[in-house]
Amino acid sequence: MRNIQLYNTLSRSKETFVPTIAGKVGIYVCGPTVYSEAHLGHAKAQVSFDVIRRYFEHVGYTVRFVSNITDVGHLVGDADEGEDKIAKRAVLEQLEPMEVADKYYWSYFEDMQAMGVKKPSVTPRATGHITEQITLIEELIAANHAYEIEGNVYFSVSSYANYGQLSGRKLEELEVGTREAVREEKRDPRDFALWKKAEPNHLMRWNSPWGVGFPGWHIECSAMSLKYLGEGFDVHGGGMDLQFPHHEAEIAQSEAAGHPFARYWMHNNMVTVQGGEKMSKSKGNFTTLKDLYQQYDPMTLRFLLVSSHYRSITEFSQESLQSAHSGYARLRGAYSELERRIPTSAPETNTGTHAALEQAIAHHSEAFEKAMSDDFNTPEAVAALFGLTRELNSAFAENKNIARTTLEQAKAAFDTLGREVLGLFQDAALETQNPERLDALLELVVEARGHYRAGKQWDKSDALRDRLQNVGITLEDTKDGTRWKLD
Repeated sequence: MRNIQLYNTLSRSKETFVPTIAGKVGIYVCGPTVYSEAHLGHAKAQVSFDVIRRYFEHVGYTVRFVSNITDVGHLVGDADEGEDKIAKRAVLEQLEPMEVADKYYWSYFEDMQAMGVKKPSVTPRATGHITEQITLIEELIAANHAYEIEGNVYFSVSSYANYGQLSGRKLEELEVGTREAVREEKRDPRDFALWKKAEPNHLMRWNSPWGVGFPGWHIECSAMSLKYLGEGFDVHGGGMDLQFPHHEAEIAQSEAAGHPFARYWMHNNMVTVQGGEKMSKSKGNFTTLKDLYQQYDPMTLRFLLVSSHYRSITEFSQESLQSAHSGYARLRGAYSELERRIPTSAPETNTGTHAALEQAIAHHSEAFEKAMSDDFNTPEAVAALFGLTRELNSAFAENKNIARTTLEQAKAAFDTLGREVLGLFQDAALETQNPERLDALLELVVEARGHYRAGKQWDKSDALRDRLQNVGITLEDTKDGTRWKLD
């Protein structure tokens, strides 16, 4: 296996990854709170960690990938007071809370599937793990790290000396009420809720040793990650905006209860809109993925995300989307041309050699692997694919008799690096097209257009070219004749 360097937020440095169990990787990634449609910011996190998972698998690890669904306890404003986001939506849509959660749960997975995100090994829901959360809270109370007041249970921040280790915030520097609403009943305003008493009109409620209530937001991820990955698991991931207080609270409540927690912490950066502002539901400056899919192929959006490093900001604008569309079209065009050129006839056909191209395939493949092993540097990996694409297009333009084995090497590189690792080239057209039939059909179209040109029927010739362009097929008139390619 290749050595992988990854940036550990906990140590604030790159480290060589060493698994807890040889040959296996346990990854937990905070999933969405399912109360509305997903947007590109959600996709940034999921695509980033999907690529990380894929690369671990590519180099030989067996990966257990756990990503949760929050369907209770996440209050508006991420605070200890206020309305539950799902319960609030349930009132607006006149549905039961679980109807809201299920509606957006399935919608979310449809959106992720369209973008080529692999399904998690386990997708635990907070409401399905109330027992585990109550057990963890009981352990914290027994260890004097939590206390109960009138049906509410709070974690005592001052009882855990390492609170702030992930975010770099010191206890004495934490400002009162910056992220957690202040309640007079708390012993310390910095304390956060583990269990909340349910008022009579609260829609989501469970029995507990402290009365009828519901869990706080933070406790769910500790309970579920420990259940499915065990103590001292490998990687915990999520967005930078979760670093404090959510991830900080996870570490504190898990380790204070005596459970060694995640060893490597990885955080993806945000998607910004015009003006550099974070894309966010609360700010209202987002476009849902379903709306974007009406304008752009999901693979184009995935390409936009992998073209920036997971720890870097991704800019969302018409310009960046158009650039991604053009860039992905170049890679996809080379991939499609390889599919078209590799014959299905006997292997001895097309036996010309192209040693320089084979060397280029090896060179760019190694550059790709080197980039991905250095903290999953997808921009450099994409650059390696573009380098290979340039070599291929140059060889295609020269119309050389490229050996079938060389073409197969190139396609294998695109399949392994582009499709398997980066998750690209999963377009429906590429999955279902019959290259030989498409090739024969378009040769007939090109021949028909040639008759129009020979007869100086330029209007018909141009109309045929334009109609093909509208369905994603470009005709190029060269000195050696007309060539076609898929956009």
